[in-house]
Amino acid sequence: MQAIPPSESLIEYPSDFPIKVMGPTHIDFAPTIVLVVQKHDKDFHEGKMEVRPSPKGNYTGLTVTVRAISREQLDALYNELSAHPMVKIVM
Repeated sequence: MQAIPPSESLIEYPSDFPIKVMGPTHIDFAPTIVLVVQKHDKDFHEGKMEVRPSPKGNYTGLTVTVRAISREQLDALYNELSAHPMVKIVM
């Protein structure tokens, strides 16, 4: 992937950046996602996460707000979340 020059980025670094993560409802889903996110944002904690169950309760949606410091950090986090077996969608 070609690097985007900072002058052309739509995101100013550092900044708080929300990421939506969805997966099947499971007791370990949110705690597992917290651990993944903490690998990329050491200051992340559960207080920076919103949890919303789907209407039927089959899925759980999380919004995690990370402190984005670079495009590389966000790309690495998106890649790890997308590859995780508990995750269905990352936006």
